[in-house]
Amino acid sequence: MNLKQQAALVPELSCSDFSANLDFYLRVLGFEIAFERPERKFAYITLGQAQIMVKQANDFWNTGEMQKPYGRGINFQINVENASGLAERIEAFGFQLFEQLETSWYRIDRVERGVTEFLVQDPDGHLLRFSQLLSDRPVA
Repeated sequence: MNLKQQAALVPELSCSDFSANLDFYLRVLGFEIAFERPERKFAYITLGQAQIMVKQANDFWNTGEMQKPYGRGINFQINVENASGLAERIEAFGFQLFEQLETSWYRIDRVERGVTEFLVQDPDGHLLRFSQLLSDRPVA
């Protein structure tokens, strides 16, 4: 897959085991490689319009000691077309969901936006929230 346009914000996730993480993102979650530098243990991956970089931890830009779970205090929302299908796929590979599939309504000014969403952690504990847009409705 060629990278047509780089997003304005692309998280770069450090991994304790690059191969295990890349396998999880590609095989389990369905991401595709846009480009990679295998000799540097780095890959730029995409799922729909979502873009993430994964790399072997190398202490180059660390702001402190890396301890699992990585990414504490942050979750990455990734919009998908079929959240329930992806949740089933992840569980079929033997991974547990961090939060089960549910429908949530979030207020945006005078509108509520409905989504079906779930959360899962990657092998290093980065928290991923997969979200499928349902519809908008007026605030009750």
